[in-house]
Amino acid sequence: MFVCAHDDINIITCQEKYIVYDDKDTFSGVIMSDEKQWENKVKGMLKAELARKSISYQQLVEKLAALGISETPENIANKISRGKFTAVFLVQCLEAIDCTVVRLE
Repeated sequence: MFVCAHDDINIITCQEKYIVYDDKDTFSGVIMSDEKQWENKVKGMLKAELARKSISYQQLVEKLAALGISETPENIANKISRGKFTAVFLVQCLEAIDCTVVRLE
């Protein structure tokens, strides 16, 4: 790992990836200052995990119900579509589908 600080910008290289930290949010060298980009990333992560497990929204509702969490397929579709949901909801969904590893890329 290499770390360089210059003019209020920190650059870290790790496994040939550049991560730049300044006054904007960053992820793996890609500046993500727009909230919508983060929402798209998180909804994509959840949708990808559901797809990997071949789980529909209806099946997710049933799996969440087994954990004592009440949702409808429409509510889940709306939350995921907007990309605006709590970390608690994300973890509940991941737990319900037995996802133990989350891919950030």
